Amino acid sequence: MARDVTSQFAPSWFSAFEGNSAHNREKRQHAFFRLWRAFMRARVFIAVVLLALQVFVVVTGSGGPDWLILVCAVHLSATLAVLIWSHPTELGKPFQFQWLLTIGVDLLAFALLQHFQQGGINYTPLFALPVLLAAILGSLTLALATAASITLYMLGEAALSATVLSEVSTSRFLQSGLTGTGFFLVAVLANQLALRLAREEALALSSQAAARTQAQVNELVIESLSEGVLVVDPHSVVRNANPAAQFMLMGEDYPRGAKLLLSARPAWEGLANLVSETFAVGHPMESEVRIDLDELTTHRLFARTRLTSAQGGRRAGLCVLFLEDLREVEAQVRTEKLASMGRMSAAVAHEIRNPLSAITQANALLDEEVQEPGQKRLTRMIEQNAQRLSRIVDDILNVARVQPTRGDGAPPVLPLDHTVRQITHEWIRQNQAQRVLGVHTHAATAHVGFDPEHLRRLLINLLDNALHHASRTASSIRVITQPSGNDRIRLSVWSDGAPLEAGVLRHLFEPFFSSESRSSGLGLYICRELCERYGAQIAYQRSRLDQREGNEFYVLMASSANAPRQPVQQSLSYPPGDSIPSLTRPGSLLPGDLPRSPR
Repeated sequence: MARDVTSQFAPSWFSAFEGNSAHNREKRQHAFFRLWRAFMRARVFIAVVLLALQVFVVVTGSGGPDWLILVCAVHLSATLAVLIWSHPTELGKPFQFQWLLTIGVDLLAFALLQHFQQGGINYTPLFALPVLLAAILGSLTLALATAASITLYMLGEAALSATVLSEVSTSRFLQSGLTGTGFFLVAVLANQLALRLAREEALALSSQAAARTQAQVNELVIESLSEGVLVVDPHSVVRNANPAAQFMLMGEDYPRGAKLLLSARPAWEGLANLVSETFAVGHPMESEVRIDLDELTTHRLFARTRLTSAQGGRRAGLCVLFLEDLREVEAQVRTEKLASMGRMSAAVAHEIRNPLSAITQANALLDEEVQEPGQKRLTRMIEQNAQRLSRIVDDILNVARVQPTRGDGAPPVLPLDHTVRQITHEWIRQNQAQRVLGVHTHAATAHVGFDPEHLRRLLINLLDNALHHASRTASSIRVITQPSGNDRIRLSVWSDGAPLEAGVLRHLFEPFFSSESRSSGLGLYICRELCERYGAQIAYQRSRLDQREGNEFYVLMASSANAPRQPVQQSLSYPPGDSIPSLTRPGSLLPGDLPRSPR
């Protein structure tokens, strides 16, 4: 009884699934097992009913021999044994004689009850169970054979019960034939329906697998998008967000697996209002919004909304919010411009620098020959303008050089304080600024990933800019290094210059803009390009230091993972004796926050 009793069912049930994957085959086997168990439970239920009915008939003496109780008990035991100890595991084997333990046992039990039972009880409808069992779980041949066995039994019983040909026996033959024909029709129809359902299930499983694969592809595409994608419901609850959108909303602190409410934070008010207005008007909208992650980090975003189709009678479905970082767009535009500028740099160096060198040398020779003051002024004027033109050419070439090149390895890790002291010492010697500059280093153990030449160029540009606007009194320029949080280092250059005009602030970090006619306007632009190359941020703010107002340009750099986390304060200042500065920051201006000038 422990052997597989349903392997004969495999051909018809699985003929519609040939060539499918092992995963789908396992699912179909599980579905087939559930259906088989349902039929086996039905057999047990019918066997219990038949046993109870036979006991009732014997007790009441309404007909039938007593040994039919034993037949019903054996039938019940056989059905229970098949249900408990047998399961359809070998589903690929052809028809075998194991069907006798299921269909054969049922046919024998129902035939004995039908033949020996008295009292007018008709057991013919019970033969539909083995026919359906063979037609649905087995092959068409097995179903037709079962129907033929039942028909032959009924015709044989009609022939044995009729002693002579009479009207009664003729009607019984006719009834048996019609009943057998009905069983044949049931077998064919049930088998065809089972095959159709199997094909539909195979198609559904195939479509489900394709849909699952497509969903996985869509998830991978959305997760890899640099554009943020948010799914928001009419109550401003964020249902889903890709990694780019999570970083735009909360940086690295986005809670995994949590649903956020856009109206819960003042920084997201612009997004919440845009989503609410989109649901109100019922059509897509777009707008520029600003998200302040903290006092030093701000994201300027271009947001577009799209509404999904309504379902279930709702007025609106979900709002899909697309977020694009304007700084990345502007950086891409700048990269394209710089690429064009890089292609022009060689021609500029050849066409301008070589003639400029000749002019400079000729002017130097001429200056040695002339003696009159008026002529000396002319040679000095030529020298100053040649130097100015040389600086402009150098700045243009520097812009081309700071472009990131693909395939670069990790930048070297520098001790920030030591490097800053070397650069400022060199700058002091070249500009005779011993009294002007004060250097305060408070991050002795901090290391940053920065190319030494690029860090020198960044700091020299900021110092030159500060010297141009400072009062040049004692300690009118300060360079300060200090930790900023657990994983960032702050490098700031402060000067006591006058506040910048609003027109200058609008174009502060743009290329070729300067408030001075003799400047190329590339210094701060080069600083920003250098910072962005190494993942740093440069910003400007008006701040107070030692009770003096001034302009501060500061750079936030990521601390290297190899650097110790506990900073040791160390101060080096020019001239000695300066106190450790204390900066108060009323507000800062990041390069990406600069408003666009009217065009």
